[in-house]
Amino acid sequence: MPNRQEGDRVAHGFPHRAAVGASLTALYRRLSPDGVYRYPVSVPAADVAFGDDEDLHLGTQRVARALVRHLRLPEARMVVSFRSMEHAAAVELAAGPEYFVELNDRFRTRRRDIGAALAHEITHVLLHRLGLGFPDTEENEILTDVVTAYLGAGWLLLDAYRQDGVESQKLGYLTPEEFGYVLAKRAAVFGEDPSPWFTSAVAYEAWGRGRAEADRERTPPPLAGAGWAERRRYGRDRRRGVAAPGAPYAFDGGAPATGVSFLCPVCRQRLRVPAGRPLRARCGVCRTVLECAGWGLPQAPSPPPRWLRARGVGGFRRPRARLRGGYGLSSVLRLLKK
Repeated sequence: MPNRQEGDRVAHGFPHRAAVGASLTALYRRLSPDGVYRYPVSVPAADVAFGDDEDLHLGTQRVARALVRHLRLPEARMVVSFRSMEHAAAVELAAGPEYFVELNDRFRTRRRDIGAALAHEITHVLLHRLGLGFPDTEENEILTDVVTAYLGAGWLLLDAYRQDGVESQKLGYLTPEEFGYVLAKRAAVFGEDPSPWFTSAVAYEAWGRGRAEADRERTPPPLAGAGWAERRRYGRDRRRGVAAPGAPYAFDGGAPATGVSFLCPVCRQRLRVPAGRPLRARCGVCRTVLECAGWGLPQAPSPPPRWLRARGVGGFRRPRARLRGGYGLSSVLRLLKK
């Protein structure tokens, strides 16, 4: 696991969007929805916290056992040691049941981040046992971070991100916003709110930015919850048969398009459904049922919101009261003033 400290530039934003989406899809495919739902509760903060007078090695083994139980690896035994090394931590992926984890010497004095480092390495063991991985090394590390976060232990990695006058640190391969994004995806499925667990102010801010991005992906067209402007854009693109650059959907079948594909907001699997009529679509990977609307039919578009109609937006003009005989309301008011 990489170890970024003072002087290192921390990347922000969502540069690994495709790899994160592929990791979520791979996790659901390998575990199945029932397997993912076996992790409804995140690891409690009390289980990975260090006491002021707790022995370093005994406390580290206790935290490792708690994470092994949380990730449902009952037969795995972690042997943790400390040494001087370039990276934050490393694990030896052998046949088991014993796995040797090495932590950077700096965790001797930064004990509150030991749980974060162990969470990433123990997830490596879980993926090793599941036979789940990607050929590319960087994508495989991103997969490990995504699985750690989505199965309820990754909030520790985001909370280990700190930038203040005392220290500067970040663990993991994902950006802070991407950690927040995956945690928000998990929160939407399990109804969790990890925000009270963060002790780092910058981690809390990154969680908020990641949650905003995840919320934006929950209702893209053709899903029924899309906003008015998105619906109009979708209907125009469907009549043309071509999606605009950067649109979260793609069309096929000519103009107007007869089919549309989009990414599942839960597992990021690409789905294809008929376009132009309301229907319910069920994702074959995560089994989420999605309500799709029938925008883009060859008919007059739905009127814009009332506050936009009052401004004459979208071809709708604000109606003016008229009286018989051609007198308008303003003319009547002027006559009454006389």
